[in-house]
Amino acid sequence: MARIRAFQGLRYDLPRAGDPADLLAPPYDVVDDAGRAELAARSPHNCAHVILPVAAPGTEGEPLAKYKAGAAAFRKLIDEALVHDEEPSFYVYHQRFTSEGQTYVRKGFVGLIELTRFGQGPVLPHERTLSGPKRDRLELMRACDAHLELVFGMFADPARRWEAVLAPAMGEPVLEVEWDGVGHSLFRVSDPDACAALSAVLADENIYIADGHHRYETMCTFRDELEAAGRGEPAKWGMIYLSNLDDEGLVVLPTHRLVHGLEGVDLGAVVDAVRPYFDVEVQAMPSASADLREVLISTCAAANERATFGLTLPGSGELTVLTLREDFDPAAAGLGELVPALQRLDVALLHELVLERALGITKEAQAAKANLYYYKSTDKAVAVGRDGGEAAGAPEVQLVCYMNATPVRDVVAVCDSGEVMPQKSTFFFPKIPTGLVFRDIGRES
Repeated sequence: MARIRAFQGLRYDLPRAGDPADLLAPPYDVVDDAGRAELAARSPHNCAHVILPVAAPGTEGEPLAKYKAGAAAFRKLIDEALVHDEEPSFYVYHQRFTSEGQTYVRKGFVGLIELTRFGQGPVLPHERTLSGPKRDRLELMRACDAHLELVFGMFADPARRWEAVLAPAMGEPVLEVEWDGVGHSLFRVSDPDACAALSAVLADENIYIADGHHRYETMCTFRDELEAAGRGEPAKWGMIYLSNLDDEGLVVLPTHRLVHGLEGVDLGAVVDAVRPYFDVEVQAMPSASADLREVLISTCAAANERATFGLTLPGSGELTVLTLREDFDPAAAGLGELVPALQRLDVALLHELVLERALGITKEAQAAKANLYYYKSTDKAVAVGRDGGEAAGAPEVQLVCYMNATPVRDVVAVCDSGEVMPQKSTFFFPKIPTGLVFRDIGRES
C-alpha cells in the first residue's frame, strides 16, 4: 500500500559546514523569535536561515520577501555547505535520549513516500490542520523548490524486518552529534539490494502521521502544482522520516491545555456540568510535575485505563481529577455521532464536554487557539497551576487542564477510523530536527 523509495539527498558536508551542533534546528513551529536569532548566530550555515527566513533589508514590505530570502539562503547552503549524494539512498536515523528517568533509542529512516491525500491512500492523519501554517510552508517550498523539513510517520513492523534488511549495509555514521539534549546518529544506505528490500517491507503497510500534518498536506499541494507544470515524476514523492510503531523508543508525552480569554471560569459549575459522566476527586495540587504525572497515571491505571485528566484554577491549591465513569454511555452524553475510537478518549472528551459545552469554547475558537494555550512542558504547566498565573508569568490563564499522554494504540485506532483528534493531542518525544537531510526537487526535474 505504501510506496517508498531511496533518493539522492542533500546533507551537510561537515568538513566545510562545521560542527553539526551549530547547524541543526528544531522544527520551525516550536522556535520563537529569540530562539531563531540564537540559532542563526551559531553559524551562517544553520538551517534556521532557510526554514525561518528574514526579509532582506529594504524588502520588508514585499509580500514574498522573506521566502525569497529563504531561497537565497538555501542556494547558499548548496554552494557552501552541502553535499549531494550521487547514489539513491535511505538515511537511517537514531536518537538516544532520556525521558522521565529512562533512556531510549528511537530508530527510523528518511526516504521518499508516494504522496496521497489524507483519506485517499495509505497515509493517515490523527489531528486536524490549520490553513495558516500550510500557506506559510507552501510559499517557502515554492521559493526553494525543495523539501526542507521532515514529516514524522509510523508503520507497523513487530518483527523489525526493516532493521534486519538495512543493518548489513549501514556502515559508519555520516553525522553524529549531541544536540539539544539528544544523541543523533545518521547513516547513509545506498546498497541497491538493501534499498529494494526496505521498499518491499513497507509495501503492504499503512503510514500513520505522528508529527508534521501541515508539512505533509503542503507537500501534496506542491505536488499538484508541479504536476500541472509538467514536472510530474519528482512531484509524486515527498520526504519523510519513518519509525516503527513497535519501536521501544517511541515515546509520547502529554500536551496540557491552558484556558484564557473568557469572561470568567467557575470550576464548580464546570464540574457540575460534567459530573454525570465523570467520577470526581479533589485533592491538594501537587507541587512537582513528577507528582502530578503519578496522580494522573495511577488514577487512570486504577480505573482500568478509563479517560482521566485534571483541572485546577491557578493558585487555588486544589486539583480536581476527573475519571470517566465505568457506566459511561456515549449516546446519553450526546457523543453517539463520534466514532468509537473517540468516544472514550480523554482529549476528545475534554474538548467536547469541558471546553465546548461547559466553558463555551466553540470548535472554531479551539481551532483558532483563541482561548487555549498548549504547554508541552509539564513543569511549566504545573508552575502555572501551583503558583498562579501571575507568579508563573502567565497571568491571563484561568484554568489549567492536565492530560495523560495519548497511547500509540489510540492514535492508530483514530487513524484507522478515518477521523481525527483535536489538534495538539500528541507529543512524540523527541522532535525530529531540521538539517539532517534536504531534497532539492529542482535538481531532479
